[in-house]
Amino acid sequence: MADLARPHLYVTTALRERAVSGTPEGPGHAAVAQPCTALHTNTEGDGAAAADRAPDGHAACCEPPHPGCASVAELRDVHAAFNAALLPMAVVDTDGLVVSANDGLAALLGADPSSLRRRAAADLVDLTADSRTWNAYHEVLRGHRSRLRCTRRLKHPDGRSLWTEVTVAPVPRSQHMLLSVADVSDRRELQARLRHLQMHDPVTRLPNRTLFFERLTSVLENSSSYDSYDEYGDGGGGDGGTGRIGLCYLDLDGFKAINDTLGHRVGDQLLAAVAARLTECAESDAHARGGGHLVARLGGDEFAILVEGSTGTEQLADLARTVLAAVQRPFDLAGQRLSLSASIGVVERFAAGTTVNGLMQAAETTQYWAKADGKARWTLFDPERNAHRMTRQELSSTLRPAVDRGEFALEYQPLVGMADGAVRGVEALVRWNHPRFGSLAPNRFIGIAEEDGSIVQLGRWVLRTACRQARRWQTDHPGARPLFVSVNVAVRQVWDSDLVADVAEILDETGLAPGLLQLELTESAVMGSAGRPLQALQALSDMGVQIAIDDFGTGYSNLAYLSRLPVSVLKLDGSFVRGFQDEAHPNPADEVIVEAMVDLAHRLGLTVTAECVETAGQADRLRRIGCDTGQGWWYSRAVAPERVAEMIRGGTRDA
Repeated sequence: MADLARPHLYVTTALRERAVSGTPEGPGHAAVAQPCTALHTNTEGDGAAAADRAPDGHAACCEPPHPGCASVAELRDVHAAFNAALLPMAVVDTDGLVVSANDGLAALLGADPSSLRRRAAADLVDLTADSRTWNAYHEVLRGHRSRLRCTRRLKHPDGRSLWTEVTVAPVPRSQHMLLSVADVSDRRELQARLRHLQMHDPVTRLPNRTLFFERLTSVLENSSSYDSYDEYGDGGGGDGGTGRIGLCYLDLDGFKAINDTLGHRVGDQLLAAVAARLTECAESDAHARGGGHLVARLGGDEFAILVEGSTGTEQLADLARTVLAAVQRPFDLAGQRLSLSASIGVVERFAAGTTVNGLMQAAETTQYWAKADGKARWTLFDPERNAHRMTRQELSSTLRPAVDRGEFALEYQPLVGMADGAVRGVEALVRWNHPRFGSLAPNRFIGIAEEDGSIVQLGRWVLRTACRQARRWQTDHPGARPLFVSVNVAVRQVWDSDLVADVAEILDETGLAPGLLQLELTESAVMGSAGRPLQALQALSDMGVQIAIDDFGTGYSNLAYLSRLPVSVLKLDGSFVRGFQDEAHPNPADEVIVEAMVDLAHRLGLTVTAECVETAGQADRLRRIGCDTGQGWWYSRAVAPERVAEMIRGGTRDA
C-alpha cells in the first residue's frame, strides 16, 4: 500500500506547491510572486466553467492573468490530477465543510462527489468519535495547529471495514484545508500479525510472558473497570465490578524427566496438550462464574491463569482444583501414555493497591510452598507464612555483616556428670542479638546460614570464641577440673572449609588442649560420611579432639558406622528422654530402647549424654540406666560465661 500511495502524495504535494507559487518550479524558486487576489468563489456553472475552477472551488484568475498567478490551463491540469488521484482527498473550508471532493473519496464513501459538497468533513471520516481528535481538528481549522493525523475505522460501501489514516493540513497560501484518507488496512493487518507472533508462544499458541504482563499491568492500572481479554485492545466487556483479581501460577511436576528422556518434540507436544486443558478449564470457569480469564505460558513448564473480576478465594481454589485434576489425567502422545502433575500457587485479592511485582512475588512464593510441601497440590497464599518468609529473607541478607558487626554472642549450657552431679563441660550455643528482632535462638538462623554458606564464617567465629572462653575458665580456676567445651559443626563446614586447619590454628592461638574440645555433628551428617568428611573427622580425632554424634536415634541409626567412625560420644535425642516424663505410668519400651543404646555405646567404648533432662525423675532413671552425662533445664539453662564460672567455683545446678 505504501508504494501505491506514493504517487498520490506527489499529486498532493503538487497541489500545495501550485497554491504557493504560480511557477512550475514550486515554492523554492527565486521568482515566487505574491498570490493573485482576484480569485472568486464559484460553485455554480456549466462543465466548462467547472473545468476552469481550481480544486478548492475558486475560479481561475481574470484575464489577462496577473503576474505570478496560475494560468487557466495549469489550474485545469491540477484539477484533473486532483480528480484522477486514487488517494481520497477533499478541500475543506475553515468551517469544516467540504468545498470539493475527488472521485477517490466519493468511491470510498459510496457517494457522488457533488453530493459531498457542504457536508461536514468530520462526519464523513468519523473525526467526532473522541473529544481529543475533535479538538485537535478544530485547532487545525482555526490555524492553531499545523496538522492532524489520526487512524480511523471506516465502513466501505461493500460492507467491509477499512482502517484508514486521515490527514488534515492547511493548503499553503490559502484559507482552505486539504483532507486525505489513506487505506492502511493491509499495513494494519500486517502489524496485527506481527504483534500476534510477538505476543504468543509458538509451541502452545498461548499468550506469552510479554502479553501476560502487558495485560496484568493494564488490569491493575484500570482496577476500577477491567476490559475482557482482547489482544488489540478493541474489545469491551466488564468484570462485573468486583474489583478483584486472581492468579493461578503453576509449574509442571515431572516434565523435565519426560523432556530429557523422550526428546523435545514429545516435550513440545506435551506442553501443547497441557495448554489445551488449561484453556478448557479457564473457559469453563469463565462461563460458569463470569470474569475475564487469560491463560499464558510464562516460559519452560510454567503457566499462569489470570482471572479478572474474580469473586473470591473460593473461585480460585475451585479453578486450581480443576486444573490440577486436568493435568493429572494421563496424556496419550507418540504412542505412549504420559503422566504429569503440577504445583500451583493461588493468589486472590483486591486489585486496587496491588502491584505487578507484588502479585507475581506472592504467586511465585505460594507455588514454591506447594512444591516444598510435596508437589502435586495447590496452595493458597498465606500472609502469615509470607511474613515469616520475609523475615527469613531479611535475616539472610543481614547475616554475614552481623558477624563483622559483633551481633552474635555465646551462651553455655552445662553438661553434668550423672553419677556425681559435677559439671564436666559446656555446650556453646550461639545467639544473635538482632537490632530489629531482638535475641534470636539458633533455630531461627542456623538453617539460613547453612543454605547461603555463611555458616563457615559464623562457625569459625563460634569455635574461636568458645575455645578462648574455655581457656579463660581454665586459667582463672587453675585448681578446678578443666571443663571441655562442645561446639556444633555443620556438615557444610566440613565440605566448604578446611575445618582441620581451622581447628588446629584456633587451638594453637588460644592454648586450649585438643582433649578439651568436642565437636558435635548431627547423626544424618555423620552417617554415610565418606571421602573428605570422613578424612576430616579422622584427622581431628587423631589430633585429640572429641567427636560427638548429636541427636542420636533420629536419623539413619546405622549401627555399622559406629565401629568405623572416629566417634567418642553419643548424645541421645531428647525425644527418648521425654518419654520418661510420666513417672507414675512409665513406658517400659522407652526404657528398654534407651538401655539398649546406652549398653551398645559402652560396649563400643563410647560415652553417652542424655539431652533435654528436665525433671529429677528423668535424671534418676537415666542414671540407673547408665548414662554418663546429662544436659537440660533440670541442671541449667544456657547461661552467660560468668554464671559458668560461678558453677566451677561451687555449684552444679543453676538455681
